[in-house]
Amino acid sequence: MTWGKNYDVVVVGSGGAALAGALAATARGLSTCVIEKTECFGGTSAYSGGSVWLPGNHVLERDGVDDSVERGLTYFGSLVGETTRSEVQRAYLETGPVVADFLENTVGIPLEHRPFPDYFDAPGRSANGRSIFARSITSDEVGDRLADVRPMVPADQFGVEIDRSVLDGGQAWIARMILALDATGLADLRLSTRALRFVLDATGRVTGVVAASDSGEVSIQARAGVLVAAGGFERSADMRKRWQDMPTADWSSSHPDTGSGDAVTMLTEVGAALDLMDQSWWCPATLFPNGHAAFTLGVRSGIIVNGIARRFANELLPYDQMGRAMRAQMELGRGDQFWFVFDNRVGDDLPAICMPSPDRESLSRSGLWHTADNIADLARSIELDPEELGATVARFNGFADSGHDDDFGRGEDPFGRFFLGATSPEPCLRPLDGTRLHAVRLVLGDLGTKGGAVINRDGAVERVDGTVIAGLYAAGNSSASISGAVYPGPGVPLGSGMVMAYRAVADMAAHLSAADTVQAPA
Repeated sequence: MTWGKNYDVVVVGSGGAALAGALAATARGLSTCVIEKTECFGGTSAYSGGSVWLPGNHVLERDGVDDSVERGLTYFGSLVGETTRSEVQRAYLETGPVVADFLENTVGIPLEHRPFPDYFDAPGRSANGRSIFARSITSDEVGDRLADVRPMVPADQFGVEIDRSVLDGGQAWIARMILALDATGLADLRLSTRALRFVLDATGRVTGVVAASDSGEVSIQARAGVLVAAGGFERSADMRKRWQDMPTADWSSSHPDTGSGDAVTMLTEVGAALDLMDQSWWCPATLFPNGHAAFTLGVRSGIIVNGIARRFANELLPYDQMGRAMRAQMELGRGDQFWFVFDNRVGDDLPAICMPSPDRESLSRSGLWHTADNIADLARSIELDPEELGATVARFNGFADSGHDDDFGRGEDPFGRFFLGATSPEPCLRPLDGTRLHAVRLVLGDLGTKGGAVINRDGAVERVDGTVIAGLYAAGNSSASISGAVYPGPGVPLGSGMVMAYRAVADMAAHLSAADTVQAPA
């Protein structure tokens, strides 16, 4: 192979996991190339709230949060069980505090804890959560790199003008990581450069990638290894249909140009084992006229009904659990149409968090938002049985009057109360008795797919027979999720991705050092 470029480490992708891996490489003095196929860095991580779930880290301790790795292991293990390997689970959780310390005290990214409860009532749960965040950063601090950071969903997918004078959440992580990589002098960050295929030597070891940009194809050597952290396949209609029987790929929160399944295709071509291909980080999503759907959470009032006008879950569930309840309805043959029904007791806007905020007039013109003066007329307008919807609303209103949801326990869990600032179920059970009623179309969305390459405790990609593909590593949504079919708490996707990318680079460095030792003269 004649190499066009030579580096120690090549990272495919530029989300939180990818950039954490790149930082781990440059901190070890390894030359690093990051290739991103789109015109912006950040992937889906740039859209995220920026929560990173790492139990027992120093930031939690500094803020007075009582937590430990062992408590995190108890909680995580009670949920995930043996659906993923215990040694990989332990590697994630035990390395988490190391990565938090590395990011703040070696890289120099200031971190903070923000309370947000874990998602399940299980042993080891933390009411304050285990999440840490990069502190916000101003656009002046980011400088010319601002244009290279993928903007938030409203601007990126819906053309809504947003204020970028201060970057927070996932935006802050991506901006701070890019600036930190720039400062090392060891990182080559390339936009609009698509990885096409891996390069293997005669022994089957991955030694680099072939990539394409506007200037043509180039072979990029990776002396230590290649880390694939390029997202999942949520935007591939064919893959979503094949593995998940989803009617469309348009409802995912990720950008249409990311999450296209390129990583899965490349990994499959070299014999990587795949797992969890039927899984996603599910969520309810509001459907917009452009066919895209926006992640919707934090329901404050109203109910969500299925295609037969019935409630089917606690609407205040953590979003992945609510999404799984929606998926179960689809699997039962009740269709993919869901309606968020609410009244005007606290105004006519959507009583939930959705970015961008849906415009009533625009959605109404597209048949995605209906308004009526009574339940019967509302039901007819959304083609549901008026008697069924009337009975559903009447039953819920009875629960609101009694202060207890006999069907689904709405308001009983701390997560459900969080967005309302409630300490009891009653504020979570507001009756639908306003003078005007609304129904907004919801669909089953996602924050990305969870299926990908099977990895070991060091992030190395395995074949179907369990052997390792030397020189090839995966993290984030390019790998099969460590949490299996469960979403334990806010920031598990970013947290697990960052940790496994860090461990992958440590393994690369160890093998590179061993090779240098072998080749050194006696």
